[in-house]
Amino acid sequence: MKILLVLTSHDQLGNTGRKTGFWLEELAAPYYVFKDAGVQLTLASPKGGRAPLDPKSDEPANQTDTTRRFVADKEAEAALSSTVKLADVTHDAFDGVFYPGGHGPMWDLAEDPVSISLIESTIAAGKPVSLVCHAPGVLRHVKGADGEPLVKGKLVTGFSNSEEEAVGLTKVVPFLVEDELKAKGGKYSSVADWQPYVQEDGLLITGQNPASSGPGAKALLAKLKQLGK
Repeated sequence: MKILLVLTSHDQLGNTGRKTGFWLEELAAPYYVFKDAGVQLTLASPKGGRAPLDPKSDEPANQTDTTRRFVADKEAEAALSSTVKLADVTHDAFDGVFYPGGHGPMWDLAEDPVSISLIESTIAAGKPVSLVCHAPGVLRHVKGADGEPLVKGKLVTGFSNSEEEAVGLTKVVPFLVEDELKAKGGKYSSVADWQPYVQEDGLLITGQNPASSGPGAKALLAKLKQLGK
């Protein structure tokens, strides 16, 4: 089984002067869900090379056993330092695609034609896509085979307005994930802030927040097994 992990290349948190990128737990937890299941992983990003880590995600308060395992893992570190360019991969080589979040994807992947095309072609090929936390926001311009927004009429979740408010970035981000999913016709729902929550609708799997990244990865594996992969 082969899964593509798509990371952001964006490292600037709006005009705050602070750094952002992907959220460590949202890469580390799925990485080991997949690795421990024997999945072959490829990490990709728009620019290729080292994907930027949101430094806040590796602060002691946000570390987990899984993030510490990842940071100490030389093989994982090597993969993170040498992501392939997103434009150089296609869905054909993979059974499914997983998008970790962090604030970075809201600036680059959400507007990236290559990412949009990748999600559209993956779904069209009958393969599942899982996105967690802020990553469901990258679906904002993705369309289904009918030309309508992919999320229209689908059960979805993602980083909630109350969670964005809690981290104080409501006025910094280019859009709010919850509002955007609703605006595109998604049947958005969420649970209490920071609690794990995953929604699945056909080939589309979404998770609400960092705690949902491991469950979102497990849901992708379960879907692949259901599809006979």
